[in-house]
Amino acid sequence: MTHLRKMMLEDLQRRNYSQDTIRSYIHTVEDFSQRFNRPPDRLGPRHIREYQAELFQKRKLSPGTVTTRLAALRFFYIKTLRKAWSIADTPYPKKHHRIPSILSPEEVAELIDAAHTPYQRILLMMLYATGVRRTELAKIKVSDIDSRRMVIHIQGGKGRKDRDVMLSSKLLKALRQYWRGLKRKPTTWLFPNRRRQKTADAPIDSKVVWYACQQAAKRAGLKKAIHPHTLRHCFATPSARRWCRSAHHSDPVRP
Repeated sequence: MTHLRKMMLEDLQRRNYSQDTIRSYIHTVEDFSQRFNRPPDRLGPRHIREYQAELFQKRKLSPGTVTTRLAALRFFYIKTLRKAWSIADTPYPKKHHRIPSILSPEEVAELIDAAHTPYQRILLMMLYATGVRRTELAKIKVSDIDSRRMVIHIQGGKGRKDRDVMLSSKLLKALRQYWRGLKRKPTTWLFPNRRRQKTADAPIDSKVVWYACQQAAKRAGLKKAIHPHTLRHCFATPSARRWCRSAHHSDPVRP
């Protein structure tokens, strides 16, 4: 670990940034440095402008992604290097506000039914039935499933805020079926990362949720651009609320 990387990491951690943000910011500065083959503290406004233009023109990144990259560089220069940052020289790009894709109830059913494995099926069902983000879904703990109150506790969501989302009896039934099918019952995370042998007590990466959605959409033959956030938008529709509406139960998730 280089001295500058260690300094930036400590600056981010002291300000209690999330692990996802820390990983994103560190990656951006490393990518910026590699682009010009120089240490980042030897790069200036001209290089930042060239980098920003390349992100748009060559890499075809979205305005939101470019804004995040600039925020990472801004943090590095202001907080870690203690240098000035000119907003006028590096303006944040304007975002395009697009109407999100909404799936019909039939398309949602096709998507969930096309899941490659029961594991991917339960991931898609939870996205649709709760409206959680994929990063939130990945970090749900077994203890977060509160079947007495029929809610799921979401800890450290966007903005580091906790909240409860509803748990329908249909989803609870699917979760119990998922639980009974597990050969090794997880102790902490509802969806543990089985591949990380050295750090077994870790949740899955949110990319696993993204790939489950992509693969199911492809298998279902759906032509719309579908990603986990699509199901979050679908969650707000009346059909999703009808799908989730049910009576309460008092049994725990564990069989």
